[in-house]
Amino acid sequence: MTSDALIDRLGHRFNDPALLRTALTHRSYSAQHNERLEFLGDSVLNCVISDALYRRFPHLAEGELSRARALLVRQQTLFERADAMGLGNALLLGEGELRSGGKQRPSILADALEALIGAVYLDAGFDTAREVVRKIFDPMLTEADQTVLGKDPKTLLQELLQSRHMPLPQYVIVATEGEAHRQRFKVECVVPSLSIRAVGEGLSRRAAEQNAADNAYRQATGG
Repeated sequence: MTSDALIDRLGHRFNDPALLRTALTHRSYSAQHNERLEFLGDSVLNCVISDALYRRFPHLAEGELSRARALLVRQQTLFERADAMGLGNALLLGEGELRSGGKQRPSILADALEALIGAVYLDAGFDTAREVVRKIFDPMLTEADQTVLGKDPKTLLQELLQSRHMPLPQYVIVATEGEAHRQRFKVECVVPSLSIRAVGEGLSRRAAEQNAADNAYRQATGG
């Protein structure tokens, strides 16, 4: 997919095309990459999603709102939204990342989506960035089940298994990658009673466990 097609899906045409190019550039491709924009976009995204949840769910307590936001801004959700937009096809990646499937790697797509949001913010201000975020995430907010939205994947999986009188899942670290200050964890969630072995990844053990639990929950519920 070309950048023009991505712009159409995004609903924003950049006044400064260089911002868009930077947002789509992975560090493996150029020294002028998207990590600073990712940092900025993460903050904008959290603010917009917090505001949307606060207004849509007036009866949720602070802890429930925090868990709901965590579900909507976690890596897996960002990856799914980026993938639905076809963002991977517009990314600029180095040869090594291209060969290893970087255009479909959840961490790369999630980071690029945050960078894109940061780029929109710099290009046109907060109001426009909010419109873009709402356009991307409104389908999830509209379809969200209030009783489920405020619960993290590990809690949802545990409650599902308990309701079926099954043993709780087991979480095992199967790999750690990267340098000490930027490690990535790979965790396997095992549910023997359902013959489920689901793998999750994250920048912390907890994030990887949540990702693995989400994948296991989806298998268990056919989602």
